[in-house]
Formats: sequence, C-alpha cells, structure tokens
Amino acid sequence: MDIDDILADVDRDSIPQETRDLQALTRAWVAERVAPEILAYPEALLERTMERIRRQIELVEMQAGNMDPKTNFRLIVMQTELERFKFLVRSFLRARLAKIDKHALHILKTPTVSIRLSSSELQYLTQHHVLLHAHFLSSFLRNFPAQLQRLDDTAGGISMIDSPDLDTAVFIRVLRDVENPLTIAGTDASVALKRGDVWVMRYSVVKELVEEGDVELI
Repeated sequence: MDIDDILADVDRDSIPQETRDLQALTRAWVAERVAPEILAYPEALLERTMERIRRQIELVEMQAGNMDPKTNFRLIVMQTELERFKFLVRSFLRARLAKIDKHALHILKTPTVSIRLSSSELQYLTQHHVLLHAHFLSSFLRNFPAQLQRLDDTAGGISMIDSPDLDTAVFIRVLRDVENPLTIAGTDASVALKRGDVWVMRYSVVKELVEEGDVELI
C-alpha cells in the first residue's frame, strides 16, 4: 500500500455515509446501464437508500405545513436531494428490468447469473417467463408439434435463447493497479492496468476485473 492508498482510505472515512452511498449508487447505476449483462444486486446499498428515502419523505411531510422561510428553504434542499436519490433508484431498477425482460431465458438457465438478482427480481423473472410462455402457447405455439413448442430450443445448432453480447466495447477506469498484465484474447498484445487509467475494451476481457472491483465501468 502506497501513500495514495493511505490518503484515499483517510478521505473515505471522513466522508458521511449518505454521501458515500450516493457515490456508490451513482457508480452502480452507471455500471448497470453500461454493462451488457445484468450485474450483482447491491442489496445492502439499496436497503440503506430505500430506508433513507422513506425517512426523508416522512420528514418532508411532517414539516410541509411550516411557514417559516428557513424551514421552507431546508425543505427545498431536502426535496431536491430526495428526488436525486429517487431518480437514481428508479433508473437503476429500470435498467435491470430491461435486461431481465430481454434475456429472461438466459438468466433463468444460468445459475451464476440468476444468483445476481434480488428476491423481487427473481420472482418477477419467473412470473414474466410463465406469462410469456402461456401467451405464446395460446397464440400460436399450440399449433406447432410438441417438440417445437419449447422457447429454449437449441435444435440444429441454433439457440433460441437470447444471450447478452459480452464482446460489447465498454469504457473502464482502473481503481487499483492490476498485478498481472491483461492479455487480449486472440492477439499477442498485453496491457498493464494502472490506477487511474481509462481504457476502451471488450467487456468479456475485463468482466472478472469488474466483478473483483479492480476496475469500474464508466
């Protein structure tokens, strides 16, 4: 650990929890919108954020009738901060739901991916798949032979399961030095990732580093 790491830890400890949560939520929102696949659900962060939103809503409602100008100004600031949190949460969850809708079968059939969902998301995914299959069955699948009624058919070497394109190009920022140079698959090139560097790479190349927290999507 060098002096920059020590100073970063000191600065991080001096930042209020609410500010750190806002920064973490913003990063999670950006990463979820950029990543081609659904990422791990930050349960603890979302629980703290939702509890903070609930408390702020109650506080705003309690003081809404106060005509004191100072109190009113404080309420405006609180409501602005509240709306910022609410926007991030809504947009974050919508981005995740869009991926669940698009890659429902892939997520259901891949345990390492489905484990990333929250309990509510997993329930939504299961019900969504059941309703969609029932709709297709009543609309046209019932007219097909039984062996052609599956939505996850892979006959003929062609899969009906829509999977995310992990070779999508993404921007990354290196959060800490990566010990081993990153080898680009299919080439002889290797890249040394140093803290603060910004790169454009295929998501499949940096996927593990994103999961380990060595780099972040931007």
